[in-house]
Amino acid sequence: MLAASVLSDSALEHYRADFENPGMFAPLASAAVLLACALRGTRSAAPYATACAVGTAGLGFHAYNVLRRPGGLSWANLFYAAPLGAPAALALAGVIGLAARPVAAGATTLAGLPSGRALCGLAAFGLAGTSAEAALLHFRGAFQHPAMWVPVSVPPVTALLLAGAALPHARGPRRLTNALLRACTWLGVLGMGFHARGIARQMGGWRNWSQNILAGPPLPAPPSFSALALAGRAALALRAAQEAA
Repeated sequence: MLAASVLSDSALEHYRADFENPGMFAPLASAAVLLACALRGTRSAAPYATACAVGTAGLGFHAYNVLRRPGGLSWANLFYAAPLGAPAALALAGVIGLAARPVAAGATTLAGLPSGRALCGLAAFGLAGTSAEAALLHFRGAFQHPAMWVPVSVPPVTALLLAGAALPHARGPRRLTNALLRACTWLGVLGMGFHARGIARQMGGWRNWSQNILAGPPLPAPPSFSALALAGRAALALRAAQEAA
C-alpha cells in the first residue's frame, strides 16, 4: 500500500513537473516493481534494496532542489520545492520490505533486536515522518479546515506510543496504541475523501479533473497513513506474541 501511494503520488508530481529530468522516471519504475513484488510475495531482496537506493538518491535530488532556490533552506522553499517526504517514503517502503523477508522466514531478531520491537520502532518512525510532511503541507494550506489538524495530532501520539512499545520491558497502554493505530488506518481512507472534496472545490471540480487533480490536494498521499498503521498493528501483534513466548 505504501508503494502504491508512492507510485501514484510520484506519477502525479513528476508529470506536473513535465519529467524535466530523466531520473524522475526512476521512482515510478522502482515503486511499480516494489508493488508487484509485494503482491507476488517475491523473496528476492534486490527490488527492496533498489527502492532504498532510489529513495535515498531521490531525497538527495529533492534536497538539492530546495537548497539551489533563492533563499536556500527556507519555509517558502520547503512549501513549494520538491517534497522531501516523497522519496523518503519510497526508501521506507524498501526498508519495510527488507525487514519483512526474514520475519516471514521465521527470524526472531532484526538488527540485533527482537523483530517485534524493531518493527514497532520502524513503523513509529514512518508515522512520525508522514505526519511531519502532512504538517508542512497543511500549514501551507493554512489549516483552512478543522479536519486538517487530525493527521498532525493523532499520528504523532500514536507514533510516540508505538515507539514506547519498541523499548525493552515496556508495558505501555497497548490497547490505546492499537486503538490509535486503527484510527490511523481509517485516517488514510477519510483523508482521501477530504482530498477528493478539495479537488471538487477547485474551479470546474471533477469535470476539470485533468487540471484539478494536479492543482488540488494530493489524492494519493493519505493512504500512506493506512499503510504504516497496518504495519504498526502487525508489529505490535508480533511484539505481544514474542513477549508471551
